[in-house]
Amino acid sequence: MDPDVVDPDVVDPDLVAPEDLDPDDPRWRRSAPSRSALRVDMIVAAGFFVAALLSLMLYRTAGFYAEPAPMGVSLVWAAVISFPLAFRRRFPCTVALVLSVAFIAGQVMQVPELLMANITLFLGIYSVGAWVVDRRRAFLTRALIVVSMFVWLLVAMFQQATDPDALGGFSRAGAFSPLVAYLLINVLTNLLYFGGAWFFGDRALASARSKALLERRSRELELERERTAAQAVSLERVRIARELHDVVAHHVSVMGVQAGAARMVMQSDPTAARDALSNVEINARSAIDELHGLLKTLREPDGRAVDPAATSASTLGLDALPALVDDSTAAGLPTTLDVVGTPRRVPAGVALNLYRIAQESLTNARKYGGSAATADVRVRYLDDAVELEVSNSGRATSGTPNPGGLGHVGMRERASASGGTVDVGRAGDGRYVVRARVPVAPVATASESESTDAPVVSGSGERS
Repeated sequence: MDPDVVDPDVVDPDLVAPEDLDPDDPRWRRSAPSRSALRVDMIVAAGFFVAALLSLMLYRTAGFYAEPAPMGVSLVWAAVISFPLAFRRRFPCTVALVLSVAFIAGQVMQVPELLMANITLFLGIYSVGAWVVDRRRAFLTRALIVVSMFVWLLVAMFQQATDPDALGGFSRAGAFSPLVAYLLINVLTNLLYFGGAWFFGDRALASARSKALLERRSRELELERERTAAQAVSLERVRIARELHDVVAHHVSVMGVQAGAARMVMQSDPTAARDALSNVEINARSAIDELHGLLKTLREPDGRAVDPAATSASTLGLDALPALVDDSTAAGLPTTLDVVGTPRRVPAGVALNLYRIAQESLTNARKYGGSAATADVRVRYLDDAVELEVSNSGRATSGTPNPGGLGHVGMRERASASGGTVDVGRAGDGRYVVRARVPVAPVATASESESTDAPVVSGSGERS
């Protein structure tokens, strides 16, 4: 682990890798450079060494210094100013300090080369800003280098200004002499040089942090999409299981009662037995039709989200309650239907859920109410809600849920899916009551009511 990049006192590697933290976390750091990036740095360092040798020859031939450093010293200096760049991403602070010392040493020893030395020093300072996430360490390292460079520059400028033999081509006459202008140009050039290395290094780290943040958010969004898709599948499975339970429990219950009645009267009353078997056939066909609807939903080629009412096993709703009541009566549970209030438009999903609650309640009444049980279904249209009440008489065990049964659970899920509630229990008169209340839009005006074209239960106080 690079001590220049991560402060071990801040990040505990036993808890979480710093590069795996949220980029907004101050402990985050850039991922370690890849092997290919390190190979590139080695190639760049070797290239700068070759370029420094070429620059040395050109500066020496041009006679840049009257007494340049020996060639052997210059070659060693060229290696020191170039090869540390191979480690600039792994040890940025160390590399920057080494390059700074080599830069000043080359000037003091009069090594005839300035071009490559300036470029490598710029890269060293830039790397500190780009790769050291401990910003305090990065600031102190760069501040030390910049201050040292300016101190050395001011000393060199003072020596040149006080040496009459130095910079003989510049006049010293006047408060703003050509010599002063030349020295100010050097100061401004160095300000831009070090300021640029500092600024672009900070921007490189900020860009890497932004990229990491974007990648992290993209991964989070992808995981969220996967979770949402899994939840959608689970919800659809629950909905289909609920539909299957309602379809199978209702129709099979009716078929069982009718088949039992047919068996009992087959010898004494063949006509009644034949009618009962006809009802068994009708319920079997109805169950098959609704199951086909569910299977069609499962076989949809695309996974688009649609209204559950549109993909249910049927298009059943409040307008189908009379037929449900007739089936219940035919199955041996005398049932009546009352409608209180003015029927109005009800969303298809709400109507389907209310129908299924009534169907499940009547199925339970047949199963647990006994042969003498009767049932009443009542629909109330209120200003801001629709209430469905199914009550039945029968023995004391009426409505006692089967351990492990899903009927009451399904009813509550359906009501909750429509934003409503279900109350289940025995009333004061001994009847077992299931009451569902689902909120709907407020009652529309007369003109709006005339324009609606929705299926509703016709009539008030209808008896079956």
